[in-house]
Amino acid sequence: MTDRISVAIVGAGIGGLAAAALLRQAGIAVHIYEQAPRFARVGAGIQMAPNACKVLRRIGVEDRLREHALVPESSLNRDYDTGAVTNEFPIAGHVEARYGAPFLCLHRGDLHAALESAVPAEDISLGRKLESLSQDERGVTLSFADGSRASADVVIGADGVHSLVREIILGPEQPVFTGRIAYRATFPAERLGGHRIERSRIKWWGKDRHIVMYYTTAAADEVYFTTSVPDDGKWATSESWSTKGDLGELRAAFAQFHPQVRAVLDACPEVYKWALLARDPLPRWTQGRVALLGDACHPMPPYMAQGASAALEDAAILARCLGEASKSTAPAALRRYADTRLPRTSKLQLSAKANNWMRNDTNPDWVYGYDAWTEPLASIR
Repeated sequence: MTDRISVAIVGAGIGGLAAAALLRQAGIAVHIYEQAPRFARVGAGIQMAPNACKVLRRIGVEDRLREHALVPESSLNRDYDTGAVTNEFPIAGHVEARYGAPFLCLHRGDLHAALESAVPAEDISLGRKLESLSQDERGVTLSFADGSRASADVVIGADGVHSLVREIILGPEQPVFTGRIAYRATFPAERLGGHRIERSRIKWWGKDRHIVMYYTTAAADEVYFTTSVPDDGKWATSESWSTKGDLGELRAAFAQFHPQVRAVLDACPEVYKWALLARDPLPRWTQGRVALLGDACHPMPPYMAQGASAALEDAAILARCLGEASKSTAPAALRRYADTRLPRTSKLQLSAKANNWMRNDTNPDWVYGYDAWTEPLASIR
């Protein structure tokens, strides 16, 4: 094909890096523009379910991640006070045999670094804050805050929950505050002393709040937790992962929980918090030569641990749809990508919002069994 397309990706998060790596594998020229001046190691854990690991395998980073990540014994769900098990789904020795890929718990920074290694440094421009986009039948022009400009046949907005690309093509969006605040922290497991936790992904379910905790390394030397608690009017914060939280307020919020939970919170040296905002599924993700990916188009509460996994799935379907596209057929290829992904991501968004995933007996086949490489693509329109 003589008119291979070029792609500009706005945002170098998990979805943007994955899309760049896979588009390069498809022979497409791609460049990422990231507004941050440097990459930072965000202190957060992340769960990569089998549906995500199938994409990581194709990118070529699965083995690297397996070396350091924890394969949890199970998805262990407990009542907040007694610790009674409400559901336990086996993972180690079961999930990979059932779905053809592992389930990994790891540090988000390790995942990001692995994906970054799959994209040449010269294909990433840092410190490039997008200001505007303009497009015509020939391509798209990007204008940045530093006065620079760039052009490409296709632009992918992978710029997160506060996506400017989304606002440009769909108009301003006002998310709704859910009335809930999330806390998160990672810290050395040695701080737990004798209060070690199980080598599982554990969720403690309270009446109006919960906490998830797990180790982020195979050596079980780093522990992570994240929570969801109702807002009482004084904790309100932005939808940002960099706002410090008050440990005293956090511990008070879980004072009635099991001693194991309280021991983890007592050992925690610092915590971050952010507001949980709700967004409904979007009616469309594309406009001409511009499309959205990941949290820019389907942000969801973290209650199923599928936000990043869905972004990886997006990247795979996008690469499949654009792999054979020409400059003239690129808009149709983007529509095909969105048409393929919208039904699944809408279901994931709504299911996550319900916050009952795995609490009781659950068949996760529809989530974990998804394979972005064999999923039928939507018809071209």
